[in-house]
Amino acid sequence: MPGVESCHFDGEVRSLILPGAGAIKERILLKDDSSRRIEYSCFESPGALKSHHASMHIVESDGGCRLLWEAKIEPIELEVFVKESMEGSLVQLENVLKNSL
Repeated sequence: MPGVESCHFDGEVRSLILPGAGAIKERILLKDDSSRRIEYSCFESPGALKSHHASMHIVESDGGCRLLWEAKIEPIELEVFVKESMEGSLVQLENVLKNSL
């Protein structure tokens, strides 16, 4: 994610510190290498987040692959913040992949 100050993963919980957002904790609900899918849920954040569930799934597409990333959040007013964060993460991921070729 763009701007992450720190990140720790203990095998189940990913703890992030984000400037402007503070401390966030996400539980990894599913990690399936064979289906190339991960699901996670934010269960602790300093804001007004009531509910969060996200999934990332890599699927074959036209001789390559596509990343499908979905998030369901409440309240819906936080969608703008989550969407911006996801879009920034995608840009960084694209840069990492380009530089690894």
